[in-house]
Amino acid sequence: MTLQEIINSIENLLTEEREYLFEFLLQQRIENRRVEILANAQEVMQAFKDGTAKRGSVDDLIADDKI
Repeated sequence: MTLQEIINSIENLLTEEREYLFEFLLQQRIENRRVEILANAQEVMQAFKDGTAKRGSVDDLIADDKI
């Protein structure tokens, strides 16, 4: 199914169905972002445990990245 076909199908939904779909997609987006944030946090925690995490001010990190 193409994106345009999906859009056309959505346009044919009742208002209540569109609202449900919108809420469903919003919750999916929120959950996906939570999973992404958790994965990033786990990666940072592992870097701290491994001693590979970088520390310092933003300027320090930018300067270190240029070297």
